[in-house]
Amino acid sequence: MNPGGPHPGWQERTIQILGKEGFEKLKQSNVLVVGMGGVGAMAAEMICRSGVGRMTIIDTDTIQPSNINRQLPATHASLYQDKVEVMGDRLKQINPGLELTMINEFIMEERIPEILDEAFDFVVDAIDTLAPKILLIYHAVNKGLKLVSSMGSGGKVDPSQIRVVDFGDTYNCKLAYLLRKKLRKMDVHGGFNVVFSTEQVPKEMIIPVEGEPNKKSTVGTISYIPAIFGCTLASLVIRDLSS
Repeated sequence: MNPGGPHPGWQERTIQILGKEGFEKLKQSNVLVVGMGGVGAMAAEMICRSGVGRMTIIDTDTIQPSNINRQLPATHASLYQDKVEVMGDRLKQINPGLELTMINEFIMEERIPEILDEAFDFVVDAIDTLAPKILLIYHAVNKGLKLVSSMGSGGKVDPSQIRVVDFGDTYNCKLAYLLRKKLRKMDVHGGFNVVFSTEQVPKEMIIPVEGEPNKKSTVGTISYIPAIFGCTLASLVIRDLSS
C-alpha cells in the first residue's frame, strides 16, 4: 500500500511497451475529455491508466438507472451522483499523482472557447448532444487542437464494424451525417479522426421521447460497444502523445 501517492511500480508494463521516452511524453501531456458516459468515461480511464499527467473531464449529468448497463461510473451504489465527481474519484484512485480538473456543467458556445484556451495536447469529444458537440468540434478545429471524436454507438452490436476514419469519410452513421451537414456550413469538413460504426440501426430500435431537454429519441445500447468506442479513442490519443 502507498496511501501518499502512486505505487512506484504501477507503470512498469506501460513503460515496457512504450519505452521510457514515450511514457515521459505522456506524463507531460494534458488531455481534455468531454462527456463521461459510456464512451467518454472509458476513454478517460484508459488515458489515465496510461500515465497522462494532466486531465480535465467535463459532464453535467447524474447517474441514472438506465446507465448501469454500459457506463463505467454507473453502479447501484452511485445512482443519482454526479458523473464527473464519481469519475474524478475513480481516476484519482487509479493515479493519485494525476493533476485533474473536473467541470460539472453543460458547456455551450460562450464557455467552450474559454475552456479550450488551456494548452491541451489532445481533445476527446464524447458528447452525445448535437449542439455542444458541433461547437466543441468547431472551436477545437479552429484553434488547431488535436481532436478525436466519437460518433454514434447506440443501436450497434457488432464490434467488427467499428472504424477509425477522417470525419469527412464517415458513412452509415446518422450522428455523423447530421454533424457533417451542420459543420460544412461552418467550413469544417474534416481533418480529425473519428470512431464510428458502419452498422445500420433498425428503425424499430429508435424510440421517440418527450420531456427530455437534449434528446428527441432514445436507442438501445449494449454494454460493450460504447466501451470499445472509448478504448479506441484512448488508443488514438495515447499512441499519438507517446510517439
